[in-house]
Amino acid sequence: MTAHPTLADVVRTLEALYPPSTAEGWDAVGLVTGDPAQPVRKILFAVDPVATVADEAIEWGADLIVTHHPLFLRPVHSIAATTFKGSLVHRLVREGIGLYVAHTNADAAPRGVADALADAIGLVDRTPLVPAAGPSGSAGPDDGAHPAETGIGRVGRLEEPTTLRTFAERVAAALPPTEQGVRVAGDLDATVSTVAVVGGSGDSLFDAVRSAGADVYVTADLRHHPASELRERAEFEGGAAGGPFLVDVAHFASEWPWLRYAAADLTERLADTGTVDTRVSIRRTDPWTARIGSAHRA
Repeated sequence: MTAHPTLADVVRTLEALYPPSTAEGWDAVGLVTGDPAQPVRKILFAVDPVATVADEAIEWGADLIVTHHPLFLRPVHSIAATTFKGSLVHRLVREGIGLYVAHTNADAAPRGVADALADAIGLVDRTPLVPAAGPSGSAGPDDGAHPAETGIGRVGRLEEPTTLRTFAERVAAALPPTEQGVRVAGDLDATVSTVAVVGGSGDSLFDAVRSAGADVYVTADLRHHPASELRERAEFEGGAAGGPFLVDVAHFASEWPWLRYAAADLTERLADTGTVDTRVSIRRTDPWTARIGSAHRA
């Protein structure tokens, strides 16, 4: 008879890979639904805890869904099935499917969201863009809970310098296709070598990107005013070719590469506990479904 880990075993392993202590204070990570004693045979990995992912989990017979984004980021007072989130919880409970969230703790971890994005676009010799703070508030390790490679984002270099155009095309080819595609701000013929990346929304980290001396910054959800001001400042201080240039991708696309790492690392660590089947969802949960190009007038 094949042995399988319990949900408690899986949670313990996930929390070793992505310590909850490294999550941001505002975040909501950990187990959302599920009985710790239940056996786990199949685990589905996805970016978002949404209805289509629940459909896939039920169709496949999954016992657990691991998502990057939380279902409940803010406190709630009801999970009645009269709401779309409450209805999702009821479906999962009825089907015996657990839900586990690894969010900003997975952003910061070694082989987490940032490392997966950096690998996808070919960065080497990289370090955290914002290293995790130790117990005293200083950057660096603290008794293993915050190893030196832990922190938000990554900054590294390309193996060979290239143009901004070619680099942006590489990013587009490396990530899942979305209606947004890849937006670029900067001189497409400029040479880039040093790259900073942050999976998900990253326009709050412009100062860290500038301090790191990055030629180009890859992230998602860039807003008009922060992006405009960064480019204006770069051009004022360094001319038209001044960096950092911006490569803006879809939020979902920037975080999806991590799912494969999470599935592989969890499977490896659970090997002594029992066998599990894992699947990375290929259902696109990016909310945008179409893009209409602007009309060109003479």
